[in-house]
Amino acid sequence: MAYSDKAISVEKLTKRFGQFTAVDEISFEVTRGEIFGFLGANGAGKTTAMRMLCGLSMPTSGKATVAGFDVFKQNEQIKRNIGYMSQKFSLYEDLTIKENIRFYGGIYGKSNKFIKEKTEELLKQLHMQDEANKLVGSLPLGWKQKLAFSVSIFHEPEIVFLDEPTGGVDPVTRREFWNMIYLAAERGITVFVTTHYMDEAEYCNRVSIMVDGRIDALDTPKALKEKFNAQSMDEVFLKLARNAVRGE
Repeated sequence: MAYSDKAISVEKLTKRFGQFTAVDEISFEVTRGEIFGFLGANGAGKTTAMRMLCGLSMPTSGKATVAGFDVFKQNEQIKRNIGYMSQKFSLYEDLTIKENIRFYGGIYGKSNKFIKEKTEELLKQLHMQDEANKLVGSLPLGWKQKLAFSVSIFHEPEIVFLDEPTGGVDPVTRREFWNMIYLAAERGITVFVTTHYMDEAEYCNRVSIMVDGRIDALDTPKALKEKFNAQSMDEVFLKLARNAVRGE
């Protein structure tokens, strides 16, 4: 579906569980092709917000569109037009690399021709041609994460949501993973990413930081460091998180 340069538009989006407000009237926009960092301490509400944007949880109130689709009325269309990768490894370990790719290609309704051609292209990009018939469970964690990301954008979605995608991998692999993110953004895919690594926030075009269900800061990493008189995004995050009331 063609849409404006806004890949995601959110206005006063709220999620309540009984008397508890997990997400409290957040508003922001994400531009097409942007790498948008969505940060917050544990309990800040970022996972709940991401679930609403992915069409997995119904908001209590507010407005939001993702890839031009309404989160209240068109959550199935949202699911078909996004990619998603969770912090917990999301591929099937008892299937081979090739079988995983074929399985996910089929879920998104891609033709056999598309799947075959795209699989060869993907294996070549990842330098995994010789490992195509190996069980995913036998791969090193860094390889698994890079494969999971590639599969999450296999169907060429307009937006990909990455929930702490580099958790537990070594610094070299994290850097390689971010190179893949840059390439995806260059192809016009919008990247919405949460991370616990504040150095990764520096790689984003813009960053939002949630505290107690609200967005307390949103700007480029450079502007945020200037605003909070900080040398790093880690310092910015700590200054904001210090005001948090709730946690896990």
